[in-house]
Amino acid sequence: MNNRLAMTILGSGTCVPDLEKSACAVLMETGNSRLLFDIGPGTMRRLLQNGLRVQDIDCVLISHFHPDHTGELAAFLFANKYPDLSRRQRPLTLAGGPGFKAFYEKLAAVYPNWITWPELSVMELRPDTTDTCEFADFSLSWAPAAHQPESIAYRVAAGEGACAVYTGDTDFSREIIHLAQGADLLICESALPDEIKVDGHMTPSVAGKTAAESSVGALVLTHFYPECDNVDLRAQCRTTYSGPLHLARDLMKIHLPGGDVTWPQ
Repeated sequence: MNNRLAMTILGSGTCVPDLEKSACAVLMETGNSRLLFDIGPGTMRRLLQNGLRVQDIDCVLISHFHPDHTGELAAFLFANKYPDLSRRQRPLTLAGGPGFKAFYEKLAAVYPNWITWPELSVMELRPDTTDTCEFADFSLSWAPAAHQPESIAYRVAAGEGACAVYTGDTDFSREIIHLAQGADLLICESALPDEIKVDGHMTPSVAGKTAAESSVGALVLTHFYPECDNVDLRAQCRTTYSGPLHLARDLMKIHLPGGDVTWPQ
């Protein structure tokens, strides 16, 4: 099993349209596998800017069903099926929390025959379990997130060498602290500044507390609403967390092990 992970923030934004921040999406690459966590509007364009086609993705893992996390799923699946000259040649796995199979089936009913094919598999993950799925290049674990009933956070381990956690949308959660324990990197939502905290979302200091209690190697804050634009998010996070810290930007890359960061031009 490969022991390296490369993460690319494809979307650091929200449902609010923004020229600099696409909606939620994170790419993880290890060995020959490419995993896409959430697929909000703008994801496919960011993939192309990163040098990848939609046909290069092996797994799409959904944190929850809100449109800024799933809005481009139907178009992504359709693009994988057509045209014939670039049709997908490898299997694709879709996964999500409770109700995900029904979610996909309803989407397929709206677009009959356009987003289905025999090599497509759909997995529904139970957040009340501690199961781990083993793939050729990585292992995948998950835990419930404090946002929607179907919300789950994901942990990816590439052999013994690298491990990263993606929270999706969530409030403070002991389950996520357990999931992220000792991870090399925590990619954590931080939707709003501390002074306007809302239920179901973290702020910089709450994300920092999560990272500190998880003893992670580094923290990346992401999923920024416009209210974050003129606030010192780094200073707010530093009230609870003193480790390596990055504020997400679309197309920034983080390499594990080591934690080297490449910033977009």
